[in-house]
Amino acid sequence: MNGPEHYREAERDIEHANRADGDHGMYFLARAQVHATLALAAATASRPSALYTSEYRQATAAAWVEVAG
Repeated sequence: MNGPEHYREAERDIEHANRADGDHGMYFLARAQVHATLALAAATASRPSALYTSEYRQATAAAWVEVAG
């Protein structure tokens, strides 16, 4: 799963948490937090670097723009 996919999953889990109650809501909030943290780690790791080709950077940037706007 890549960063944008983790971001989308966090958003879905938050939506589920808003519709759930009790332990189910807490479960989805915990999942959302994990996915949001992984999305942040992926975004941080994918910042421009000499290690990445320009095609990789462009594809990664496009994926982030698509998911996060």
